[in-house]
Amino acid sequence: MRIEFRRRNLRSLCYLYSMQQLNFPGYTFRFKNRENKPLIFDEVRKKFVLLTPEEWVRQHCVRFLNIELNYPLSHINVEKQITVHKTTKRYDIVVFNTDGSIHLVVECKAPQVEISQEVFDQVARYNFVLRANYLMVSNGLSHYFCTLDYEQEQYHFLKALPGYDSK
Repeated sequence: MRIEFRRRNLRSLCYLYSMQQLNFPGYTFRFKNRENKPLIFDEVRKKFVLLTPEEWVRQHCVRFLNIELNYPLSHINVEKQITVHKTTKRYDIVVFNTDGSIHLVVECKAPQVEISQEVFDQVARYNFVLRANYLMVSNGLSHYFCTLDYEQEQYHFLKALPGYDSK
C-alpha cells in the first residue's frame, strides 16, 4: 500500500494502518488528510472521500472490478441515489453494459458486518429497480456473486463473476 499525504498527521496515519487487511489482491491507493480526517481518492468519482471501513471495502471492490475483471472505469458508477418503493436509497457500485443497461450491482459492507439474508434482501430490493444481470455482495473478507432468476425469484450463486471480455 502506497501512502501519500500532503500533510503528515499521526492520528490519520494510525487510522490508515488500523484499516483491516481485506481478501483482495494488494492495490495502491492515494490518501490525504483534511481537518484530521483521513481521505481516500476515488478513481470513479475523481475526488477524495472520507475513509470509513465501508469505503475501504468499496474502493477495493472498484479496483477488483477494474483490474482483475477488466471492467472500464467509465462503465462503473459509485454511490448514486435510486428510488425503491417510494424511498430514496443509495447503491454502492453499479457496472453498466455498453448499451447503458445495468450489468452488475455491488453492495459493500464494512468488514465487521456479517453478510446475512438481510444484506441479500437489500441488494435484491435495489435490483428490483435496477434489473442487473449479476449481483455481488462483499464485506471485504467474504464475497458472494449471483445472478437472479426473475421468473422464479431465486438467487443462483456463482463461483466468480464473468470478466468484461467474456460478457
